[in-house]
Amino acid sequence: MKNEKIAFIGTGVMGASIVKHLVNASYDVTVYTRTKSKADPLVELGVRWADSVGEAVREADIIFTMIGMPADVEEVYLSENGIFANGRPSQTVVDMTTSSPELAIAIARKAESLQMHSLDAPVSGGDIGAQNGTLSIMCGGKKALYDRLLPILSVFGKQIVYQGDAGAGQHAKMCNQITVAGNMIGACEALAYAMKSGLDPDTMLQSVASGAAGSWSLSALGPRIIEEDYEPGFFVKHFVKDLNIALQETERLNLELPGLKLARKMYIELLDQGYGEKGTQVLIKQYID
Repeated sequence: MKNEKIAFIGTGVMGASIVKHLVNASYDVTVYTRTKSKADPLVELGVRWADSVGEAVREADIIFTMIGMPADVEEVYLSENGIFANGRPSQTVVDMTTSSPELAIAIARKAESLQMHSLDAPVSGGDIGAQNGTLSIMCGGKKALYDRLLPILSVFGKQIVYQGDAGAGQHAKMCNQITVAGNMIGACEALAYAMKSGLDPDTMLQSVASGAAGSWSLSALGPRIIEEDYEPGFFVKHFVKDLNIALQETERLNLELPGLKLARKMYIELLDQGYGEKGTQVLIKQYID
């Protein structure tokens, strides 16, 4: 598959690292992102820059997208200047944005009507997972397409799982975000308790993070919290978006998840306080100054 040309739309915190892995694996990559300066380091590595979505798409065989909000996904895919307006039969689109399952299904149906192929493939692992090429990738779409794309996904992912038909990858990502929401509350409350009780937080983490209470949130973000490092591996503003999608889905499923509601309330408060550009570990601000 290395003879196939890749377009990658969206080179933010995670997208840029994914592109680097593709380049290092000798894939031919063209990128487009709204802010060109974000792509400059990639261009220096030999990646081609496209001035528009349409330009990026026209010569590509496989088009990856990793952008911000569902509205951005709709614009990039469905607008008159978007992917489908500039695409051609046999191309493959892979949306790695965390978005709504309904939108993933709509994209898949539109792709099929144009004789294109579609996979929803949101990821988990944050900036560290992207940098290390160890992302967890949750895939929805046709199994044959998943099998064909697996060698490319393996370039930057470690745990790559086929979840089912179109939209299933996004549903799995909602399960991931619901779990992360609860883990972040637990991690921050444990650290707040340790600090208030006089424990050394680093020493506490040595015991707790490797025991039954261990989690990625505690192991990866706990040390950042202790160091008061709130720079994003994953933005608060994007996490609020994800929690909103999850709650919309629970309403549709007639499912009550009070822990999810609490987490969204706490993160919306952080958003209102101006922490939208910070990482999810800034939740500790709800407990200590």
